[in-house]
Amino acid sequence: MAQKVLILINDAPYGTEKAYNALRMAMQIRKDFEDSEICVFLMADAVTCALPGQNTPNGYYNIERMIKSVIANNGKIKLCGSCSEARGLKELKLIEGVEFSSMKELTMLTMECDKMITF
Repeated sequence: MAQKVLILINDAPYGTEKAYNALRMAMQIRKDFEDSEICVFLMADAVTCALPGQNTPNGYYNIERMIKSVIANNGKIKLCGSCSEARGLKELKLIEGVEFSSMKELTMLTMECDKMITF
């Protein structure tokens, strides 16, 4: 059964494992339920997950690679525009495929999804 799943991330990419676990969940859903629609919405400090050039130690998870994997498997990554603007990210280069969004779109995504998961 195809479902629309919205995953909301609020924390920075490193320091906690919330972004890591949220993206793991997104990747697993796409793997196990190929007909599902996944949208990951980055808010607050999570908007920094969308910055390219992340360099993590060998053996450590890398949020940039995980985001690219979600996108490569037909998932969407949306970035809160006002959160990005507040952190000076609006003019910076982002990981290819990440899209700026808005509270209006988040509201629409929330009302249209079958499941919403927050991290």
